[in-house]
Amino acid sequence: MEEKILWKRIQKSDNNAVKELFDLHYRPLCSYAFQFTGLMEDAEDIVQNEFIKLWTRRSELRIHTSLKAYLYKSVYNAFLHQTRKVKKQDDFLVALKYEAMSYRVDEDDTVFLEKIERIKGLLDLLPDKCREILLLSKRDGYRNREIADKLGISIKTVESQISIAFKKIRNGFLDKNLLLFIVSKKIGRCIGRSWR
Repeated sequence: MEEKILWKRIQKSDNNAVKELFDLHYRPLCSYAFQFTGLMEDAEDIVQNEFIKLWTRRSELRIHTSLKAYLYKSVYNAFLHQTRKVKKQDDFLVALKYEAMSYRVDEDDTVFLEKIERIKGLLDLLPDKCREILLLSKRDGYRNREIADKLGISIKTVESQISIAFKKIRNGFLDKNLLLFIVSKKIGRCIGRSWR
C-alpha cells in the first residue's frame, strides 16, 4: 500500500518521493543489473537511466504491477535493449570492414579517402533536421518510431527526411567520377558512422 502512495506522490512531482524510491531501490537494482552486465559502472548507468525515465515519464506511465516489480523489469529490459544495440553495431562494423576492405583491394588509398571526405561534405550540406534524423537512424541505430518519438515528429516525416538525405547524397556522387563503395542500407550506415 505504501508503494501506491509513493507512486501517487511521484506522479504529483514530489521530489522527496522519488528520492525515497531511489534510496530504497537503487543499490539492490544495481546489484541485480550487475548480474547481467558484469561491470558495476554499466549496471549503475542502466539503473540511473531507468530512474530518470521513470521521473520524466511519471505523468504518462501506467504501472499495473508493484513499483518494485516495474523497476526490476525496466532494468532488465534496458539491459536487453543495450545488448541488442551493441550486437547490432558490432555485426554491422564487421560487415562494413569486410565491404570496405574488399573494395580497397581494387583502389588506391587516395580514391578511398576522397570518397570518405565526399560523404562527410555531403552530410554537412544536408539541412540540420535531415542530417540529425539520418544520423540517428544510420549511425546510432534508432528505429523510425524511436526517432519520431524522440524528436516529436511523425514516422512519415522521419521516412521522408531519410529518403531526401539518401537522394541528396546519391546526387552528390553523380557529379563526380566517384562511385559509392557500399550499396543499399549499408550506404546510409557507412555515411552515418563516417560523420562525427
